[in-house]
Amino acid sequence: MFSPGKTRENLRERTGKMTPESQGRLEPGNIESFVNDCLREDLKIYNEQLNRLNGEIMEYVQLKNMIENVQENATDGFKTQINVGGNFFMKAKADSPDRILVDVGLCHFVEFRLDEALRFVDMKINVLTKQADVIRDKSIETRANIKLALLVIGDANKLHDSVER
Repeated sequence: MFSPGKTRENLRERTGKMTPESQGRLEPGNIESFVNDCLREDLKIYNEQLNRLNGEIMEYVQLKNMIENVQENATDGFKTQINVGGNFFMKAKADSPDRILVDVGLCHFVEFRLDEALRFVDMKINVLTKQADVIRDKSIETRANIKLALLVIGDANKLHDSVER
């Protein structure tokens, strides 16, 4: 998982441009290029990471709902349809719904009893939610930095306009 992190230090490496601090002056043009080249790219990466994590959380919530439904309603088996690839489905019957295969990551499946699977899914949802919270906080911080930079640009433009008159 990529985390932009220290954007000012990485700006020169990623874009080949100097940061406003390294040039020694905070001119509106320098700040604007820093915002566009660095901060907006970081914000885009954070949004992509957040969307991916939210998708994973939704999949685990659906799995949790399905497991709870099987525990409550299907003690002697159930009928379902299984995707065999290419959105082709086959009818199937599960005679013994006391165990389930769960993808634990990197396409590795582990066989769990239903109660174990629920505990794993709850733990995974909590971990993913905490990761999403961290990324959401970084995104909020980056948006605040962008707004601050735009305010600095606006103030600098007002200052230049009053000096020119």
